[in-house]
Amino acid sequence: MAHIIVIGAGISGVTSAYALIELGHQVTVLDRNLYPAMETSFANGGQLSACNAEVWNSTSTIAKGVRWMLSKDAPLLLNPTPTFHKYSWLAEFTGAIRNYRENTLTTVRLALESRKHLFRIAEAENIEFDLEERGILHFYHDSKSYAVASKANNLLVEGGLERYPVTNAEINKIEPSLRGEYFGGFYTPSDSTGDIHKFTRGLANACERRSVKFVHGVSVTAIKTRDRAEVYYQQEGQNGTVDYLHGDAIVVCAGVGSRALARMAGDRLNIYPVKGYSITVHLDDADSIKGAPWVSLLDESAKIVTSRLGRDRFRVAGTAEFNGYNRDIRADRIEPLVDWTRKNFEINTSRVTPWAGLRPMMPDMLPQVRQGKNPRVFYNTGHGHLGWTLSAATAPKLTGLVEHSLIKNNS
Repeated sequence: MAHIIVIGAGISGVTSAYALIELGHQVTVLDRNLYPAMETSFANGGQLSACNAEVWNSTSTIAKGVRWMLSKDAPLLLNPTPTFHKYSWLAEFTGAIRNYRENTLTTVRLALESRKHLFRIAEAENIEFDLEERGILHFYHDSKSYAVASKANNLLVEGGLERYPVTNAEINKIEPSLRGEYFGGFYTPSDSTGDIHKFTRGLANACERRSVKFVHGVSVTAIKTRDRAEVYYQQEGQNGTVDYLHGDAIVVCAGVGSRALARMAGDRLNIYPVKGYSITVHLDDADSIKGAPWVSLLDESAKIVTSRLGRDRFRVAGTAEFNGYNRDIRADRIEPLVDWTRKNFEINTSRVTPWAGLRPMMPDMLPQVRQGKNPRVFYNTGHGHLGWTLSAATAPKLTGLVEHSLIKNNS
C-alpha cells in the first residue's frame, strides 16, 4: 500500500482520492479551504454535458473575443491589459485550432465514459446531489448560428453522442416553460444535471469513511522529491510553522492553483483562470416553482446554461472572462443572467445568490492527466469548463499512471 498525497479538494481532487482509495492506497488530501468543493466546484452551471464537448479553439471564438472586448456584458470578455501569461496562453490557444476536430472527439468520448463512472459512484456511495436525467436542450435564434452548430453536432454524433435536431414546436414541447420563438435546436436526451457541490461533499464524506485524511485550511509552500515525495505546507494566511507530509507520490488537482504547484515540481502547466459567473434563483413561491424549467437549457446567443437543482433552486450560469486571478463578483456580469431569467421565464427573482469561479483552462481545452518530470509527481487538472463532466473519467486514468509508476519504482 502506497501513501499518495492529493493537493486539492475540488471535484478532480476528491474523485482522484476516491479512485486511489478503491485500489487500497493510503490517501491524504490537502486544500487551502476549510471544506471540500469551495471554489470552482461550488456553484457551476450544473450540467453533466457531453453535448458541450466541442473545444473553443476556432477563429470565430477569437473574432468574437476581439469584437466583444469593449462590451461589459459580452458573453466572452477579454481584459486587454497585457500579461505574459495571458498572451502566451492565447498564442497556444490559437495554435491548437489545427487540433479542433481531434480534441473535440477526444473530449466527447471522455465525457461519455465519465458519465458511467459518476453514476456508479453515486449509487455505490448513496450520494444525493439533485440529479435530473431530463437531457440538455440547446436552442438557436437564427439560421446562421444553427448552421454553425449543425457542423459541431455532426462531430459530437461521430464521437458517439446521441443528439438530434429539433424544431421550434419540438423545443416548446420538450420544455414548455420557455417563452419565445426559436429557429431550431439540438436535444441530448442522455445528458443530465446535478449539484456539483453536493456531489463532491458527499464523495468526500465517503472517502473519509474509507480512512482518507483531509487537511484543510493549508497552503502548500514547497514540493520536494528525493527518494520520497514531500509536501511542505502551513496554515492559510499565516507565516508560522511549516509542516510537511511525506509519501510515495503527489497528485496535483488544485484547479487554477496547479500552475504554481507544477512550477514547484519543475514542470510547466499553462493553466489560465477563465472566470465564469452563476446565479442561484431561489424559488420561494408556487408560481416560480411551476415556471422554472426542469430540462437543462443552453441559449447559444447569450452563452447561458441552466439547471434545475431540486424543487426550489434554479441555477443560471454563463460568461467567460479573461481577467487573471480576480475572483470579484461584478454586478455588470451578474445583471445579464438575472435579466435573461426574467425575460425567458415566469420566475420571481427577488432572492438570487450570485457567484463567480475560476475555470482551470488549458490552451487546447484538454484536461492534463499525466506524470511530471519527476516520477513521483502526477497531474489531474486543467478540466476547464468541463470539470463536473469529465472528472469521474480522468480519475481512473490517473490511478492507472500512478499504479504503473509505483510498480516500476518498486521493481
